[in-house]
Amino acid sequence: MLVAACIIALLHGVAEEAGIDFTPQEKRRILQHSPIPPVPDDPTNDWDKNPGAALLGQALFFDTGFSRNGAVSCSTCHQPPRAFTDGRSIAKGLAPGTRHTPGLLNVAHQRWFFWDGRADTLWSQALHPIEHPSEFGSSRVDFVRRIHSDDGYRAAYTDLFGVLPPMEDVERFPPGSHGTSDAWKAMDQADREAVNRAMTNLAKAVAAYESRLRGGNAPFDLFVEGLRNSDPAGMAALSPSAQRGLKLFVGKAGCRQCHSGPLFTDFEFHNIGLPAHHMVDGQPLRDPGRFDGIPLVQKSALSAHGSFSDDPVGDKARRTRSTKRGQEHWGAFKTPTLRNITSTAPYMHQGHFNTLMDVLLYYNTLEDMELQDHHQEAVLKPLNLDEAELADLLAFLHSLESPLPEESLLQAPSRPHQVQEHPHPDSNEGVEQ
Repeated sequence: MLVAACIIALLHGVAEEAGIDFTPQEKRRILQHSPIPPVPDDPTNDWDKNPGAALLGQALFFDTGFSRNGAVSCSTCHQPPRAFTDGRSIAKGLAPGTRHTPGLLNVAHQRWFFWDGRADTLWSQALHPIEHPSEFGSSRVDFVRRIHSDDGYRAAYTDLFGVLPPMEDVERFPPGSHGTSDAWKAMDQADREAVNRAMTNLAKAVAAYESRLRGGNAPFDLFVEGLRNSDPAGMAALSPSAQRGLKLFVGKAGCRQCHSGPLFTDFEFHNIGLPAHHMVDGQPLRDPGRFDGIPLVQKSALSAHGSFSDDPVGDKARRTRSTKRGQEHWGAFKTPTLRNITSTAPYMHQGHFNTLMDVLLYYNTLEDMELQDHHQEAVLKPLNLDEAELADLLAFLHSLESPLPEESLLQAPSRPHQVQEHPHPDSNEGVEQ
């Protein structure tokens, strides 16, 4: 009996060492998930690949001085060691918000921004936190005034974009004037436009920095390269358990229906029946998601189709204008990337699940799924996987963890206009002199 057990264990070990066989169809599907392509150009942002703009944007990203209390920056919620998330169920700037912080690695590949897609460019996303009372709690006038009053920022801005508005004139540019305030509405239209232009220029600089935050070269990518080249050494980057999980991912489990392509997302919005998890004023938060996001992005003058876009009639603008809102968008949220997923817990738009296994268990049974209306995702069915299969799928998800970008991108630069030492990873531009 003992000898038989040893033989079985030995054979199992040989099978584990040999790896997993994939069908031709499975191989074709797997190869579609790697490598991550170069960051696409953003025609709405003429500075998206500009090293100087990226450096200014990096300085802005880490600077807490733009918030009302001087303690909140973009990096408060988007912390580099956590793959640019914050480890909280619900984001917290000046006060708790209503949704979980998404990560920023590979964010420049996204089509829509925020869980509800209420921004259609990376730079327009960067504008939202400034005046949000739970985030920076500031105003566009105060933001631009601080750039104007700081020698380093003013020099960097002027080199890139030209002269700032005369922010020292507090009568023309009243402190605290934000987009919906009476003081803002009372300003001359040309002055409002000048402030908005400066704000969008600064947001485009932040976007230029964020487009450099790339994640890749995960064990999964090494495996795919080995699979593509029939190289057993490369394929050894994934354990047999992770390979079995990959086989489930592209096959039986059906995960790739939404988590497709190199970023493991379809970039679209789905209602997966999650019950309200966050409380507001003692009541569960009923979040319309994409249903409210569509009119917000379409009405915004600070979007791809607006006058501050560098391509207001291009593809992004047309996509925003042509999006039709329907009842199927109620309670739908953007499919997150699965890249570096092990660093971005908790999960879902309100941080419903603390661990990846919690997520898998939900999909496995759909227990407590809340049917909000007849537009619920018809494709969503319980996975009905056994414990071993769930463990394999989890092992595969761990293989999507990649190193963070270079250290110089993970902290504030010493100056916003110093000599640039890291050109865009997808650019042929040299060091800025």
